[in-house]
Amino acid sequence: MDFSYATLKNTFMAPILLLLVLFMPALQITGAQSAGVCYGRNGDNLPSDTEVVDLYKSNGIGRMRIYEPNQATLEALRGSNIELMVTILNNNLQALTDAAAATDWVQKNVQPYSADVKFKYIAVGNEVHPDAAEAQYLLPAIQNIQNAVTAANLQGQIKVSTAIDTTLLDPSFPPSDGAFSSAANSFITPIITFLGNNGAPLLVNIYPYFAYIGDPANIKLEYALFTSPGVVVQDGSNGYQNIFDAILDTHYSALEKAGAPNMAIVVSESGWPSEGSDAATSGNAGTYYSNLINHVKTGTPKRPNGAIETYLFAMFDENLKDGAEIEKHFGIFSPNKQPKYQLTFG
Repeated sequence: MDFSYATLKNTFMAPILLLLVLFMPALQITGAQSAGVCYGRNGDNLPSDTEVVDLYKSNGIGRMRIYEPNQATLEALRGSNIELMVTILNNNLQALTDAAAATDWVQKNVQPYSADVKFKYIAVGNEVHPDAAEAQYLLPAIQNIQNAVTAANLQGQIKVSTAIDTTLLDPSFPPSDGAFSSAANSFITPIITFLGNNGAPLLVNIYPYFAYIGDPANIKLEYALFTSPGVVVQDGSNGYQNIFDAILDTHYSALEKAGAPNMAIVVSESGWPSEGSDAATSGNAGTYYSNLINHVKTGTPKRPNGAIETYLFAMFDENLKDGAEIEKHFGIFSPNKQPKYQLTFG
């Protein structure tokens, strides 16, 4: 809509209408939406950070996860109104067991931007396993970052958590029996207690793709892609038509058994690759992302009330990623900024 001073007869209304124009992009982005997108930078052909932020805005993507506090990204996010999850990678955890180092991290990477960058979460560590060398450093690092956030008076805006994967569960089926394994329990329970005391959610990376390719005899493609016509798994009074909900509710059951029945879960990654295996096709990936965006507007059978805050992985195909070929093909955009699928956010 074009608000022009020349056509506005009521001069009192003109400043108000001008403000509406100025703030309309922000209003569009912060409307009811549950899906954000992870912005990984493991490529040598990716757009500039300014172009990336513009791409988020033009597609109505109002949430971003990044994997390091890259200064150029943070500068580009100023004034964008995009909610941000910033990750502290595992190789930095040991250093952050020093409280002064954690304070310095927050003072360098958060405070200079906090007035006009919408920090929402700091994910301290990503998929740290109980037997990993970094496991001993995770809780102290979380505690020190939380204390630094509080000292900066940002605790009302920023929640400090960690992102886990689905390997910490045993049993993991049916969802109501979900619990953290004996190997993981002593590692994750003190973390969950600390998160609960600070009102933070648990971050979980959920990939139905890997569940499907790991057990195709028992997990049907339709169950992984949200396309099953009816209930596939009946668990007491809860019926599951897709494995995404089943995995998420299994974690909610595990949280209950860990003494955190009211803790929220944020799905900090979920995606489907378009190349690299028989199941990794553009058709399957497009179906998964489209259905995921629509599905997370509502809850799960166990937690039916409210949307599921979820971050698609990832914004771009990343040609420098290590590992199997599929790892390079999780993007919803090509590096030239062309969409790989027809997706609607918001």
